[in-house]
Amino acid sequence: MKHYEVEILDAKTKDKLCFLDKVEPNATIGEIKCMFHKSHPQWYAARQSIRLDPKGKSLKDEDVLQHLPVGTTATFYFRDLGAQISWVTVFLTEYGGPLLLYLMFYFRVPFIYAPKYDFTTSKHWVVHLACMCHSFHYLKRLLETLFVHRFSHGTMPLRNIFKNCTYYWGFAAWMAYYINHPLYTPPTIYGEQQVRIALIIFLFCQVGNFSIHIALRNLRPPGSKTRKIPYPTKNPFTWIFLLVSCPNYTYELGSWFGFTLMTQCLPVAFFTAVGFIQMTVWAKGKHRSYLKEFRDYPPLRSPILPLRPLEENGDPPSIPNLHWTENPAPLTPPNILRRLSYTMLSRTEVSA
Repeated sequence: MKHYEVEILDAKTKDKLCFLDKVEPNATIGEIKCMFHKSHPQWYAARQSIRLDPKGKSLKDEDVLQHLPVGTTATFYFRDLGAQISWVTVFLTEYGGPLLLYLMFYFRVPFIYAPKYDFTTSKHWVVHLACMCHSFHYLKRLLETLFVHRFSHGTMPLRNIFKNCTYYWGFAAWMAYYINHPLYTPPTIYGEQQVRIALIIFLFCQVGNFSIHIALRNLRPPGSKTRKIPYPTKNPFTWIFLLVSCPNYTYELGSWFGFTLMTQCLPVAFFTAVGFIQMTVWAKGKHRSYLKEFRDYPPLRSPILPLRPLEENGDPPSIPNLHWTENPAPLTPPNILRRLSYTMLSRTEVSA
């Protein structure tokens, strides 16, 4: 069995940092990172970016040496990603802050409002309802972080947590200040009816968001980084997968729309708008990734909103010819809806 020689150069200066002799052909990039770490303890594996080209993309930890376009003497380029922090710690910090900050404003702790309002409560029931909804939302996020989410990447740069916390904590404080303010005025246009409708929207989308997270969790076995196409399950809240690539963002947007309608507060509306823009960017990225990775990805899906996507030339997406097989899919509600959607779209194109 032939062995490889691996040299690792600095991506910026091209200086040789490490030379590894007699590396097994089936060694992975993750294993090479561990070998590199032994000679440079300050750069642990999660902090390393190993590339084939100084300006190229980082190689995946599971990439095998003998499957890469390198000779028996392989040259890699190293870039320091900076100090890293686990995603679990990131999410717990991001979501724990808004929960505590909002409750501080709700209980009107001293030095927030005038002294005469210290530890007083609002006379408006919608303020108490908003606090319960906001707390429920972030408690749900914390519990999902601990017991539901499975992360494809274990860490993120430490510097990003300050930016993320500024976003979540800052908006939470801004919203809480006005909603719990002694002079806050509840919705007056449609009154209680508006609040009740908003509560239904909020709860519906929270259940939907949780259902999508469970469906995505079940796609990835523990400890695995495999990616699969998400499809609707027997849970009706997942049927939106027929039309949307990232329905967890769709439901998240719906939750904050309901909260905006409930509180009728400008900072909440602004937070919803900014969140929608950011989630759209994330959703488009994931949608493009699905299309690139899976050739049979459902053509009816759009990134975040259930709108019919178009091809680059502006035409509707091409629909593959559907036919019965020897083992047709069972007539479950998701499969029935999928067939109906294909049929309706095909009829629309024929009539056009």
